[in-house]
Amino acid sequence: MGDFISLRPMSADSNQPEKIYLPKTSESEALKKIRHTTSHVLAMAVQKLFPKAQVTIGPWIENGFYYDFDNPEPFTEKDLKAIKKEMAKIIRRKLPVIREEVSREEAKSRIQALNEPYKLEILDDIKQEPITIYHLGDQWWDLCAGPHVETTEELNPDAIELESVAGAYWRGDETKAQLQRIYGTAWETPEQLAEYKRRKEEAMKRDHRKLGKELGLFIFSDLVGPGLPLWTPKGTILRSTLEDFLKQEQTRRGYLPVVTPHIAKVDLFKTSGHWQKYSEDMFPMMAEDDKARTEEQGFVMKPMNCPFHIQIYKSELRSYRDLPMRLAEFGTVYRYEQSGELGGLTRVRGFTVDDSHLFVTPEQLDAEFLSVVDLILSVFKSLQLKNFKARLSFRDPDSDKYIGSDEAWEKAQGAIRRAVETMGMNYFEGIGEAAFYGPKLDFIFSDALDREWQLGTVQVDYNLPERFDLEYVAEDGSRKRPVMIHRAPFGSLERLIGILIEEYAGDFPVWLAPEQIRLLTVSDEFLPFAKQAVEQMKLAGIRAEVAPSGDRLGKLIRNAEKEKIPVMAVVGAKEVESNALNIRTRASGELGAIALSEVIDRLKHAIATHGNF
Repeated sequence: MGDFISLRPMSADSNQPEKIYLPKTSESEALKKIRHTTSHVLAMAVQKLFPKAQVTIGPWIENGFYYDFDNPEPFTEKDLKAIKKEMAKIIRRKLPVIREEVSREEAKSRIQALNEPYKLEILDDIKQEPITIYHLGDQWWDLCAGPHVETTEELNPDAIELESVAGAYWRGDETKAQLQRIYGTAWETPEQLAEYKRRKEEAMKRDHRKLGKELGLFIFSDLVGPGLPLWTPKGTILRSTLEDFLKQEQTRRGYLPVVTPHIAKVDLFKTSGHWQKYSEDMFPMMAEDDKARTEEQGFVMKPMNCPFHIQIYKSELRSYRDLPMRLAEFGTVYRYEQSGELGGLTRVRGFTVDDSHLFVTPEQLDAEFLSVVDLILSVFKSLQLKNFKARLSFRDPDSDKYIGSDEAWEKAQGAIRRAVETMGMNYFEGIGEAAFYGPKLDFIFSDALDREWQLGTVQVDYNLPERFDLEYVAEDGSRKRPVMIHRAPFGSLERLIGILIEEYAGDFPVWLAPEQIRLLTVSDEFLPFAKQAVEQMKLAGIRAEVAPSGDRLGKLIRNAEKEKIPVMAVVGAKEVESNALNIRTRASGELGAIALSEVIDRLKHAIATHGNF
C-alpha cells in the first residue's frame, strides 16, 4: 500500500524530534520509486511463501521501506533469508509494473475475492476516485498511489537487504491487531548498500542507548514504565551541567526563573486550546471522583509549560515598563506517546524542556526574536553543534488544526521571516509544520553521521494572549495586547543528551564530562597524595576522582579509557616528589608531567571556556 495511508504524525508543536534519521544520502525520486516497488516485491514474496499472510501497508521510508503483515506465525531470521531469495526470483522475472484505474465498487469486489480485510479498511479511507492499483505482472497487485519503476528489471537484488522484523499495531492503535513489520533497505547499486551498512554500523556504535548504559548515565525500569528515564548520579551531573550553563546565560540576558506544577485543571488547557487540538497526545484525565471526570473538571498532566507561565504573567496588571518579561523554567512535561513510538531518550513520555516565554510589546517583537536566535546560536556554538539549517515552520492554510485569525498568522510569520532575512540565515519553509497556536523557526541539525534532528525552536504567538485575554498598560494609558515568544534552545534535555552522546560518541568535552579527571596511582602508597590532589581540585570546582585501589595500573588506565574519562593523571614516586601529575588526555594523548597547580589552572580554563585541556 502506498501513499493513501500514513503513520500517525508527530504533533507539530512537540518538542521531541519529528524524525530520527539513519545515515542519510540523497533521496532522489529514482530511489523513492525503487524502494516503493521493492516493498511491493517483498509483499508478493511473503504471500507466495506464506499464503495465510495478509497485507496492510508498505511505504518507502528514509533509507528504505517496510511492509506490515498479519501472519499466524512470527517471521524468523531464516524466513527473512527465504523471503529475500524469493524477492530476487521475482525481480529477475522482469515483471512490468502496471498502473490501473478502477471504480470503488470494482476495487471492493476484487479485495473481497482475495479475502483481505485490511485492504477493505484502507479502501474506505481513500477519498479520491478512481481507485489506482499497481500490478506486478499479472501475479500480484495492491491499492497504491505510486510512484513505481516501470519494471522489476530496474531493481538490483544485490542492492537490497531485509534488515529486521518488529511489532506494529494496525493503525498505530494498541487496541487493534498486532502486526509484523518487515524493514528493508534498497539502493541503486551494491556499493551504495555497502556504504549504508558501514554508516549504520557506526551509528550502532554511537547509539546513545548502548553508550548511556556503558557510561552509567541513565536507565529504564519496567516497573516505572516505558519512556520514563531514570537518571543515575553521573547522568544527573551531566543534566545539571547543561542546566547551569543555560541558566547562567539566561540570567545574563534578563530571564526570570519560575517553577510550575506538573498537573493542572483541564480548564486551563481548554482555554489554551490544547484540550481541543492536542488531547490525543495528553495523558488521560485524573479526578477525585467519577462525577468530576465525567464533567471534565478533573486534572491532567501538563503537555506544555506555556499556559502556566501565562498565569504568572496575568497574576497582576503589567505596564509597558515591565516588558519585555522573560519567564524561564526547566519544566518537565508529559506526552502520551504510544509504546511503539518510544526510542531511548529521543522519544519519551516525560521530558524536561528548557522553556521560556517572553511577553513583549508589538514594537519589541523583532528585537526580542533576534535576541532569542542569538542565544540559540550561542548555545549551539558552546555545544560544538555546527551543521544546522533553519526551517520556517508555517501553517498550512488548508488545514483546520490551527487556531486564530489569518491576520494574526500573517503577522507572526512575517516576524519570523524578517528575523532570518535580517541575520542572513539560510532557510527553507516547512508548510504545515507550525504549532497549532503559531509559526516557528526550527533549527534542524545534522550530526556526525549526517542524520537530521530538530533541536532549538522559537515561536511567535498572537493567539494565546488573545485566548487568555492578556493585557498591559501602554504609555498612553490604554490597554493593549502583548505578543508571546515561545523558545527552547535545547528543545528537551533528554533528547539533547541523547544527541550529544551520539555526536561525541560518549567522548564529552571536559566541561560536560560527569567525571573530568581521574587520578591513577601506581601503588596504594601514593593514595594519600592523590586524595589530597583531588580535594584541591574539588575546591576549585573540578569533578575529580581517585581510581579505586587494588588494581594494576594497566587495568586502571583501561577502565578510565572505557569510561571515556577526558583527563587521566598517573601518580607515582616522581609525581609525589615533584608535586606533579603525569597527564594523559583522550583528546591529545600523553602530555607528560605537569605541576599540580598548572593542571588545576588548565582544567579551570578548559571548563570556563568550553575548550580542551
